[in-house]
Amino acid sequence: MLAAAFIAAGTGLVHAGDKRAALPSEQPACNAPEDVTRLMNPLARTGRKLAAGEPVKIVAIGSSSTAGAGASAPNKTYPARLAVELAERFPAQPIEVINQGVNGEDAGDMVARLDTGVLSERPDLILWQVGANAVLRDLAIPNVRSDILEGLRRMKASGADVVLIDPQFAPKVLAKKEADAMVDLLATTAKAQNVDLFRRFAVMRHWRQVAHLPFEVFISPDELHMNDWSYGCLAKLLAGAIAEAATRTTLTARAR
Repeated sequence: MLAAAFIAAGTGLVHAGDKRAALPSEQPACNAPEDVTRLMNPLARTGRKLAAGEPVKIVAIGSSSTAGAGASAPNKTYPARLAVELAERFPAQPIEVINQGVNGEDAGDMVARLDTGVLSERPDLILWQVGANAVLRDLAIPNVRSDILEGLRRMKASGADVVLIDPQFAPKVLAKKEADAMVDLLATTAKAQNVDLFRRFAVMRHWRQVAHLPFEVFISPDELHMNDWSYGCLAKLLAGAIAEAATRTTLTARAR
């Protein structure tokens, strides 16, 4: 059976087998420590679907980082690349990734369109990239927390697995005084609400401070958005984390 993973977006479908989506071979190695990329909780619903050989639907909601600002083409966004990466890991599994990113939105905007943009799709897994615009706009952290909690409540009530994605480690984010507070908020909220968190901020900090990559390698000239390489690497690391968490057994979890 041929891979059926693809990305659905306003610009059309990008099939996982599209070789044009491949990243250039001369790009830096894509890596990050396992303790940074590993998801805390198993993805139970996604795992059941995979084990049964049933179609899996993933909805990625967020702002410009999800919509793909900084990417050179729609098939270079992180949801598009995620579809490709998951197809490589599960070549016989129908996996659909729907990109519901909208430039400029904050948590409240996303919660307002949650029913029509996300829950109406009946997803098995929701990826929620959130927090960066609140930092950039100096929004009050308690208000953002309230919006995130409401969004998580409704997402969890749908029965979907949920993975939060925190802000990017980028100069314009780092220049804001609430950047660390937002990263901490998402970490503590994910733990308290028993949902997963993909630590994008820590992954990108590793690229800069440990791998010593210049910002221009993984950040667009606007000093905020990611680029083709970093979207692709993010998708690769996230796909690995999803695959591990969705196929994690109780024995494996206890051993770790």
